Amino acid sequence: MSERNDLDPNADAASELARKGGRARAAKLGAEERSAIAAAAAAARWGDVHVAESTGEIRIGNLSIACAVLDDGTRVVSQSTVLQALGRNPEKSRRTRGTSELRAPFLLANNLQPFISDQLRDLDEPIPYRVAGESGRSLGYRAEMLPLVCLVYIDAAKAGALDSKQMGAAAAAEILYRGLATVGIVALVDEATGFQERRARDELRSILEAYVSAEFRQWVRVFPDEFFEQIYRLQGWDYDKRSSKRPGYVGKLINKYIYDALPVGVTEELQRLNPKNERGNRPRRHHQHLTADTGNVHLDRQISTVITLMRISNSNSEFEDLFARAFAPQLRLPVVIDPGSYRDAPKQ
Repeated sequence: MSERNDLDPNADAASELARKGGRARAAKLGAEERSAIAAAAAAARWGDVHVAESTGEIRIGNLSIACAVLDDGTRVVSQSTVLQALGRNPEKSRRTRGTSELRAPFLLANNLQPFISDQLRDLDEPIPYRVAGESGRSLGYRAEMLPLVCLVYIDAAKAGALDSKQMGAAAAAEILYRGLATVGIVALVDEATGFQERRARDELRSILEAYVSAEFRQWVRVFPDEFFEQIYRLQGWDYDKRSSKRPGYVGKLINKYIYDALPVGVTEELQRLNPKNERGNRPRRHHQHLTADTGNVHLDRQISTVITLMRISNSNSEFEDLFARAFAPQLRLPVVIDPGSYRDAPKQ
């Protein structure tokens, strides 16, 4: 029995009650609260290290290297799996942790030093990180370092500087380098971890946050009379400035020339926030959901540009050609419109 239990026979019972109480409290916590507590505990145990937000595995031939994208966007490859790929014992880095914290263990051999470039020496700094939900921490290196490490072994082999135990590492480095030469290492890491999809989503979210607001602003007139005058002129229609009634076809042209020329994803988000009702009408104008400092600024600029192109065009076909040359890279799909198939729409 421990010294504490000798002094207090009820210590074991009290300890068990405390454990039960802790489990009961944990059961009452929400998922976010438990996650925050676990994250704080991990940080306290492993120190202030980066967390891997996405992880994966790069496979080249029979070789496999674990990789990750950290919470600051840094792409890293795992030290232990690089050692394995080069035919080295990954346990060696654990036994010599003091040295491996400062230098990559696969670059410590004296006969490799003449072949290490200054660029590689700048990258030869381990990055400690941990994977969420897993115990312990890992050491990694910037992914850009890997092809440079391969070149060290390849160049040393060509110079006859390697010993027999290192020749296997040189052969593996040759395989890795050839594979990495085909596709950039950063792209490989992004593909293996699925990070490119998340990055695309993050970029789209940033665009939508800048352009679109869930809260709608009071309606104000944003399309000047000349915009409609020029559309009617190019279509060969009679324009009555006193009437606010527009053919439904005009709404399709506005989408084509104005909204679809905004960044990809903006039109779809506007349609989501401002859906059609059962009669096919929208409760608000799309521009009421555009942000004042970015969305409406771009909208105004687009309207002005389109008016200018229409103004200098002698025919609708000439305008369409000018518009396609000016904005074709931004358009996703050709728009084929039958004017007779649309009902009249209220004023824009």
